[in-house]
Amino acid sequence: MPRADTTPATGTRAAMPTWLVLLIATACAVVVANLYYSQPLIGEISASLGLPAQSAGLIVTLTQIGYGVGLLLVVPLGDLYENRTLVTVLLAAETVVLIAAALVTAPIVFLVISALIGLAAVAVQVLVPFTSHYAPEHQRGRVIGTVMGGLTIGIMLARPAASLIASLWSWRAVYVLSALLVVMIGAAIRFTMPARRPEHTAGYRALLASLPRLVRDIPVLRRRALYHACLFGSFSLFWTVVPLLLTSDAFEMSQSGVALFALAGAAGAIASPIAGRMADRNRTRSWTRIAIGCVLIALLAAALPPPDPPSGSQSSSVRQFCSTSVS
Repeated sequence: MPRADTTPATGTRAAMPTWLVLLIATACAVVVANLYYSQPLIGEISASLGLPAQSAGLIVTLTQIGYGVGLLLVVPLGDLYENRTLVTVLLAAETVVLIAAALVTAPIVFLVISALIGLAAVAVQVLVPFTSHYAPEHQRGRVIGTVMGGLTIGIMLARPAASLIASLWSWRAVYVLSALLVVMIGAAIRFTMPARRPEHTAGYRALLASLPRLVRDIPVLRRRALYHACLFGSFSLFWTVVPLLLTSDAFEMSQSGVALFALAGAAGAIASPIAGRMADRNRTRSWTRIAIGCVLIALLAAALPPPDPPSGSQSSSVRQFCSTSVS
């Protein structure tokens, strides 16, 4: 029997089916969104649970810490265990903690659950290497770009979706609906995604011990890790603070208004497929510089003080529009 990712006649890797690319992209969008649902809701969640306002940021922080721990300790299991089974287990765990998040009333318990949501969400980082393994070299950049486009859509739409759902029902409904989506995507992956059994023979400890050597021996890994640490840190800092600012007395936006504000960021999903195609054309360095430059310009623009409101209280009209247009 030939392997699922090879052609029977030659043993070479076959083109990755479009349906599989779209399934993995959708799975990445659904799962990664769980890292960001809480960002526009931290004020509402902390008030509901009785968490002090100065500690509200811990909800976002612990989710990201859980994700980081998962990257370090869980993702390496993808080199030891069959990938489809590992993803299914992680998605089952994600479903459980999402339901728990919707039910708990104690702030400390919710913070622990937030960390576990991040930990289980590393399923996406098992799916992305699976895609890299499965896709033939000539289309790898395009395929990974499509999958990362799905992941970016999940990141960008998580905030407006969470704000909109919370404005219609409550913040707890966000976690219930997300759990249902994760169950559906987990079933789809379990019954349709091809199996992939790693050929790695080293043990778990050896895999973890190899990480410092990879950083030491691969300069491009060091550079890109530094790029993304800075970019992701800036991204998380911006989106942790901005929802609190928008709902404060300075802007007086409702959750619907925050949803409209966050929706503008969804345009970033267009960039991932383009980046994949540029990688296939060996234009990685130039487009990396362009991307970093765009982020710097955006952050500098965000740091500018807002202009004085016009005499006709136009800013109040804008705030009112953002607060009521979705309702």
